[in-house]
Amino acid sequence: MERKRANEEFDPGPLSPAKPIDKYGFIKQDQNNPPEGLTKNKLAGENERGESKVRKWRKMIGVGGSDWKHYVRRKPHVVRRRIRRGIPDCLRGLVWQLISGSRDLLLMNPGVYEQLVIYETSASELDIIRDISRTFPSHVFFQQRHGPGQRSLYNVLKAYSVYDRDVGYVQGMGFIAGLLLLYMSEEDAFWLLVALLKGAVHAPMEGLYLAGLPLVQQYLCHFEQLVKEHMPKLGEHFSQEMINPSMYASQWFITVFSYSFPFPLALRIWDVFLYEGVKVVFQVGLALMRYCHDDLIKLPFEKLIHALRNFPEDAMNPDALLPMAFSIKVTNRLEELKLEYEKRNVKPPCPVEPVSKQPKTSHDRSSPTENPPQPIP
Repeated sequence: MERKRANEEFDPGPLSPAKPIDKYGFIKQDQNNPPEGLTKNKLAGENERGESKVRKWRKMIGVGGSDWKHYVRRKPHVVRRRIRRGIPDCLRGLVWQLISGSRDLLLMNPGVYEQLVIYETSASELDIIRDISRTFPSHVFFQQRHGPGQRSLYNVLKAYSVYDRDVGYVQGMGFIAGLLLLYMSEEDAFWLLVALLKGAVHAPMEGLYLAGLPLVQQYLCHFEQLVKEHMPKLGEHFSQEMINPSMYASQWFITVFSYSFPFPLALRIWDVFLYEGVKVVFQVGLALMRYCHDDLIKLPFEKLIHALRNFPEDAMNPDALLPMAFSIKVTNRLEELKLEYEKRNVKPPCPVEPVSKQPKTSHDRSSPTENPPQPIP
């Protein structure tokens, strides 16, 4: 009965009236247009550079990605440089699958996604339906109530909640799945989600969503220490104002900046994140602190919290922010911090006692700390 009700909720609602959209498919908020001549000249230059960039990328990856692994082995520094400069949007979906390892997972598991979507049930189905309308509500693909975009998002999240019942579904996963669906099919998006959470190439992300959010706690602890080391005065100011990263940075890690950051910046971060791993989240966070350092260090608690959740527009320019982020070296220090954190948080072995088995309860995903990661509105 509950399953039937879930399906009935997916009767597509009416389409919204046509509104101007940007090149990514989001409804434009700012209707102020630059002079027509300036726009045409700028677009002509961008198109020319863009076409040259696409040709280089097509040569690098080959037909359907056939040359990718060979090129990465031969010229890894060229690949990294080009990825940091941004993957061409028309190739982004394919390249994301190649660098994440998800294409291999898909080929090794034919028919699995269909099985999960059609024949399996999930305890999270109604929770997923409830949250779907919160995912990229201003994007045309997801705007129609229970339309094709929202249905695809539901399918991917439901399939993952069945595939990994320990994680199930957690609010925030929708933004990752939604971002992927803008660049690839349902099945491709599902296997990329699996690659990320299970660690096909980089460290597994599933700890971001397990009970107690253990990996979020770890990353926030690392980030707080890195701020103190890279910007001692700002770190001291945060301590005096009793500001800690759980008040502003949780969603940076949970959604990899896809929740509230400008979409062009989020895409550029994701290009690097999929190739280099989670270190870029730390680098971008530190770059934002450095960029706004002189303003942040003057603010009292209330204004500081607001500023850390609402960075100025000029700080969100990918061409200014990302080079600054890449200049901040964190790889070795993150390894050291991880080892220190694990030593401090080693749990002693639990004594074995003959107790009656308690019924299994649902995960409590709240943080055990005094300042838990903030939920996504």
